[in-house]
Amino acid sequence: MAGYPKNPADRPNKKKRSKPPHRPKPIPSRKEILEFIENSDQPAGKREIAKGFGLRGSDKIALKALLKDMADEGLIDASPGRAFHKMGGVPKVTVLKIVEIDGNEAIGVPERWEADSAPAPKLRIKERGRRAALGVGDRILARTEERGQGHIAYMMKKLAESSEMLMGVIEKDERDRYWLKPVDRKIRRSTPISDLGEAEVGNLVLAEPSGRGGQVRAKVKEVLGDPFAPKSFSLIAINKFEIPQVFPSSVLNEAEAATKLSLSEEKREDLRHLPIIAIDPADARDHDDAIWAAPDDDPSNSGGFKAIIAIADVSYYVRPGSQLDKEAFKRGNSVYFPDRVVPMLPEALSTDVCSLKQDVDRAAMACHLQIDASGKMRSSRFTRAIVRLAGNIAYEDAQAAIDGEIDHPLTNTALKPLWDCWKLLAQARDDREPLNLDLPEKRVVLDDKGKIAEIAIRERLDAHRLVEDFMIAANVAAAKMLESKKSPLIYRVHETPSREKMVALKDYLKTFDISFALGQVVLPRVFNQLISKIGEGETKPLVMEQILRSQTQAYYSPANAGHFGLSLGSYGHFTSPIRRYADLIVHRALVSACKLEQPKPANEDISSNTGLTEEMAGRLDLISEKISQLERRAMMAERETVDRYISAHLSDRVGQILKCRITGVQNFGFFATVEELGGDGLVPVRTLGVERFDYDEAAQQLTGMDSGTTYNIGQKLELRLVEANAATGSLLFELAEGANHMPGRYQDRRPPRSGGKSHSKGKRGRPGNIRHRGR
Repeated sequence: MAGYPKNPADRPNKKKRSKPPHRPKPIPSRKEILEFIENSDQPAGKREIAKGFGLRGSDKIALKALLKDMADEGLIDASPGRAFHKMGGVPKVTVLKIVEIDGNEAIGVPERWEADSAPAPKLRIKERGRRAALGVGDRILARTEERGQGHIAYMMKKLAESSEMLMGVIEKDERDRYWLKPVDRKIRRSTPISDLGEAEVGNLVLAEPSGRGGQVRAKVKEVLGDPFAPKSFSLIAINKFEIPQVFPSSVLNEAEAATKLSLSEEKREDLRHLPIIAIDPADARDHDDAIWAAPDDDPSNSGGFKAIIAIADVSYYVRPGSQLDKEAFKRGNSVYFPDRVVPMLPEALSTDVCSLKQDVDRAAMACHLQIDASGKMRSSRFTRAIVRLAGNIAYEDAQAAIDGEIDHPLTNTALKPLWDCWKLLAQARDDREPLNLDLPEKRVVLDDKGKIAEIAIRERLDAHRLVEDFMIAANVAAAKMLESKKSPLIYRVHETPSREKMVALKDYLKTFDISFALGQVVLPRVFNQLISKIGEGETKPLVMEQILRSQTQAYYSPANAGHFGLSLGSYGHFTSPIRRYADLIVHRALVSACKLEQPKPANEDISSNTGLTEEMAGRLDLISEKISQLERRAMMAERETVDRYISAHLSDRVGQILKCRITGVQNFGFFATVEELGGDGLVPVRTLGVERFDYDEAAQQLTGMDSGTTYNIGQKLELRLVEANAATGSLLFELAEGANHMPGRYQDRRPPRSGGKSHSKGKRGRPGNIRHRGR
């Protein structure tokens, strides 16, 4: 450049423009990240989230760690391309599996769906340009949009077959070909096996699928054993629902360190002089709760009682933010199968130091209640205590001791005062009139070899009701105490039944000529009065089951909406922290709100904070949603496992006539359960004969259009057991007279064999002998 000095030393001094120092931006909270992901108009990955909150440099490292924690906690999940979405929500871009072809339109569901509280949504696929040849079972990558109350999807591209593992039983056909028979009753077809590995016919295995369309083959990767062997039925459910059953070594190490925490030097209330007892099932392994009561010596509470509900102090051993805490949240609850328990906490805690046992010092959270002569709570307080139980007593033994059938050393000192106090609590319960559905509960009884001995009805004793009412009183006290302290907490919510459910109940009751007014305020006593009017006839259990179906599903929430079934305004779970994470949160809230002693552990690696942290309090809505989902997962796994046991129990009765009762009616047939045993099975409509059947959805009834024969809920009839598949837990029935049985005048109307199908198909593939109305 002309006139510009070549020597740098002779050039004019140019002042460098310095960059302003980087000031770290505050990392967004979990709630803010979830709101950003939900409101983003494009897939939101780590880069988009960082940009949206103005994060850079070291801030991005902190964000990455937070996103990993949120994924571990089950709050978010990764979509294709590493974008995130709310767990249980529909991602902006996701993989869909085609489940139905409706005319020219394909319908798909998310391949992964985490919201156990609701069924996977069905999305109609909109295809831009030339329509791809989609069939049921195909996988596509799609962009989704929310429309009104639902979603639609735009296909981006077709994907290869999924590489997810398949679980099934090895079978061999007459041509010596091997097949994988699914254990999931929703999967109808078996898969041919290309590589048997070390598996044998009859083995339960995990296999990897390969190929596309009709060329899918399965390669056996792991042999799980005999599907009918002890523990296999629960193992199927554990694998299907992805229930974690192995604790990481870091969690086990923390549990072992926690067992060494000392109680002797703590400032705890000493309750070891009181005859506190635990009343539990005879085979219980973990003991969360124990109770004590005595007449109140307070002159102002004449005729009243003082009571203590002592609950295992799990919050002392499981500290917020620890590996133990994260694993407990990941599991959400213990899962109880007939042959095993998958615990929320390692056994070093759940069945040892946290379990309240006879003649052993244990840490407890003590709920002190003052009960007046009418059974109402006068006052309550919470302390950290040391207890030494006087006894662990089975329900049956406690009841027998009170009834004078056996002599028990604790009858006068512990049991009789408890029963006297319970009479007051029972009176208060009757006054508030909670929902009273005393339906029989079935349980699977196994023999010493783990085989099914019987399917028994669980006996309902006063001892069960006593413990239940003491626990309810403690749960109410915990909720009210936290409310009085203006503390955040997780409520147990059971909402009032919806109008839609009430309309369905009204239509059902109409079939029994029972009137039900919709204009009234729905309270639990409305249902109780309805049941009492029916009397003790055969109609009573049917109506009670339908009332149960009309109820909403209980869930956890930081927002209080009351508990309809118990007829309570405020209710929180406090009494089972060994097996429910919700109770552990309530314990921590009580520690913080009531300023209870927070002892410092000898091990510096363990946090001294046992209360509810500010960070955790700020995301109780997310925690509540997650543990509600995990609770539903556990319920489905437990129910399916019991179904498998019942199917196995009935497998040697195939071909026999059984006394059954209809439990559900659909357009494709009706479901029936074996009386005094349980286990729902299907009677397909195609086996009812060749006449057309009218399906009334409101009345839940099938009616033969020629014969007038009706099938509706509650109807008793004899059915022949055609199939009992223990691997899937499914049963198949037919009328006692045999498949396709109809009176002689209908025989000439049977479709000709040359057609190749027993029924013609109407619109949407519905069998031609069904007329559907009431949808």
